[in-house]
Amino acid sequence: MAPIIAFLLAVALPAASRAQTHSVLQPQGEDAARIAEIGWVLYLGAAAIFVLAALLLGLAMYGPARARRLLGRPALIVAAGVAFPTAALTALLVYALQAAAAMARGPEPALRIEVAGELWWWRVRYRDAGGGLLFETANEIRIPAGVPVEFLLRSDNVIHSFWAPSLAGKLDLVPGRVNRLRVLAPGPGVFRGFCAEYCGAQHANMRFEVQALEPARFEQWMQAQRRPAAAAAPALRLGERVFQRDCAQCHAVRGTAAAGTLGPDLTHVGSRPMLAAGALSNNVGALAGWIAGGQHIKPGNRMPAFDHLSGPELRAVAGYLDGLK
Repeated sequence: MAPIIAFLLAVALPAASRAQTHSVLQPQGEDAARIAEIGWVLYLGAAAIFVLAALLLGLAMYGPARARRLLGRPALIVAAGVAFPTAALTALLVYALQAAAAMARGPEPALRIEVAGELWWWRVRYRDAGGGLLFETANEIRIPAGVPVEFLLRSDNVIHSFWAPSLAGKLDLVPGRVNRLRVLAPGPGVFRGFCAEYCGAQHANMRFEVQALEPARFEQWMQAQRRPAAAAAPALRLGERVFQRDCAQCHAVRGTAAAGTLGPDLTHVGSRPMLAAGALSNNVGALAGWIAGGQHIKPGNRMPAFDHLSGPELRAVAGYLDGLK
């Protein structure tokens, strides 16, 4: 019985894992679908040319004498070796360029979101029509479904690459310039993304999520994010004091004296689904573990481990942050 169970688990677990995989082969965004179409056309075109070439090679080597004589004619060699590849590759190139140009065209984006690659997390700033800052968050990006959105991608350190495979193509974040990526999610959904350019020790732990919401729900979320943090309840005052003492130099919580800019803005950190750019799920225990031992969880990140905090202080500051919804 045990071997049968082991076999079933070996089959079922990878299948369950694939069900959660976000891949270029499972496009859900408008641009991701176009990219997948380009890929399939090029793949099938290349496969057809390969099969044709293999058939001709087989005839030339093992076919009847009459077929071998026909294939040895100079005119056929020129046609099959020069004219046909030139025509086929030119056709595929023209198709790919036209399809790529179609992705660059489209309606004016209704929303612009600035995404900055940090070491190793994503700083996300929502801008108004005039470019003014509405609010800042980290690693979690929410957009309205069915509405064109433009990401303004930049980096102040090294080259990163922003990629949500099932939503859109990938685009580099290059120091000294701003690259623009237009995205349209046809319907609500969650699109996982990551850095696709090696950027240092924790490159593999630099993930993010793009959540597409119904426009009404997105507006509600925007209004909630723009509000400052609610005043700490009496039971959370100790945690607030510990945060102001040890964390406010690097982190901001709008509505309090904390105004640090080195680390993520934590105004509504309790409402985010993950911590440390996907290294942990967000809950009070994970918050405490990250504060006390962030260097063990994600070695080399720029947040020091606060292992000097007493047990009550650690629980208090984790509870305070968990309450910032």
